[in-house]
Amino acid sequence: MIGFDNEKYLKIQSEHIKERISLFENKLYLEFGGKLFDDFHASRVLPGFQPDSKLKMLMQLRDCVEIVIVINAADIEKNKIRADLGITYDMDVIRLIKEFSSRGMEVSSVVITHYVGQAAADSFREKLESLGIRVYYHYTIEGYPANVSLIDSDEGYGKNDYVETTRPLVVVTAPGPGSGKLATCLSQIYHDNKRGIKSGYAKFETFPIWNLPLKHPINLAYEAATADLNDVNMIDPFHLEAYGKTAVNYNRDIETFPVLNALFERIYGKNQYKSPTDMGVNMAGYCIIDDEVCGIASKHEIIRRYYSALEKQRTGFSLNEKEIYKLELLMSQAKITPEFRHVTTAAKEKAASSGTAAAAIELADGSIVCGKNSDLLGTSAALLLNAVKHLGGIDHSIRLIPPSAIEPIQEMKTKYLSGRNPRLHTDEVLVALAMLSNSDENARCAMSQLLKLRGCQAHSTVLLSEVDKKIFKKLGVDITCEPVPKKNLKTLI
Repeated sequence: MIGFDNEKYLKIQSEHIKERISLFENKLYLEFGGKLFDDFHASRVLPGFQPDSKLKMLMQLRDCVEIVIVINAADIEKNKIRADLGITYDMDVIRLIKEFSSRGMEVSSVVITHYVGQAAADSFREKLESLGIRVYYHYTIEGYPANVSLIDSDEGYGKNDYVETTRPLVVVTAPGPGSGKLATCLSQIYHDNKRGIKSGYAKFETFPIWNLPLKHPINLAYEAATADLNDVNMIDPFHLEAYGKTAVNYNRDIETFPVLNALFERIYGKNQYKSPTDMGVNMAGYCIIDDEVCGIASKHEIIRRYYSALEKQRTGFSLNEKEIYKLELLMSQAKITPEFRHVTTAAKEKAASSGTAAAAIELADGSIVCGKNSDLLGTSAALLLNAVKHLGGIDHSIRLIPPSAIEPIQEMKTKYLSGRNPRLHTDEVLVALAMLSNSDENARCAMSQLLKLRGCQAHSTVLLSEVDKKIFKKLGVDITCEPVPKKNLKTLI
């Protein structure tokens, strides 16, 4: 089901940004938060929103936009990893440059912020310059952001390199949070003002959606997505005072607005923005066409985030108890429990009745299919095969992959590769299915159903292997897991 009009979004969002550019002297620095290429959070909570919608929107402005990518020198030095991609921030900068360039968009430069002479930052600069990318340094400012008089001086922003730009819209983006996007924008405005250019600043953040209620499931889902950062949605008090209307923003923007207001007043003489909400340009709230669909999707997202936090705690990736408490509070505010996802209940019931690990998936037509451990197949592999059988109308009793095809793979795993688990993982099952599809009509039919799994909800009663998690992600299946290792299965049943 669709709850978001993506075509309308592309149209009115690009038009609104053009309007904002015209408010200044045809020069706008747009701080771009969130993910440009693969915003899967937005696509999950706003069904119909395409993961690359923001990029497509910018491509409509291609002739007037250039990209500046910002990276924190400290993140380069400590090899900070972007968790969703498993690559370092500096490698992600290079990836972003290639992605933008392949779509005909200009990346004019990279800004290395918080620079204090780090050797790793110098090496990265050399690497970028060898690729023909201009690189600039921005420095730390003592007392930032509260020391407004120092920031707005030749010893503050004045010490930063001036980033040469030529187009009306400069999109400032980064591999992740804490990179220094806002400071880069403000530094440029400071230098432009010195040069007689009255440039402007705006912020693009999809969430929270400012013109939805504070406790709307979509906005609660944003809090769930940032629970590890402890972001909190709030009514914007500055907007309420200025206009007598409620608008939703988040705590960090509201807390820093007095400082930004003082900076803008020093640079411009006045600040035309009366609230942090005014600074935003997000139009997503106007493109929701089915509030109920988006609300249900957002509740699913809150539960997924809860299970993800439990898994991180169980595997030692994170020991942040407050994150879990926050997510439990958000579920309470949304009036849901984990059982709101029907697949959660179905998987647990299957595990209880079978006495072994189990998983369930809810397909697009609302039907729920289960799978369980067996001597030949792992839980995830069984679930996938049962799901494509159901979608392809293949009788459940038919074995898509006969034991004669599975046993040689098991022998390879245990005898030659020293594996202890003979059961097939999802990747091994899919390879076997692909090989059989050349000669078996049922296997060929099953293969053709895999695309129909995208966007489906699934749940496992035990933690998944990394292999299985990656396969589900590639298939577009949103799967959660009980934080229980397979060896502790009896605690669930």
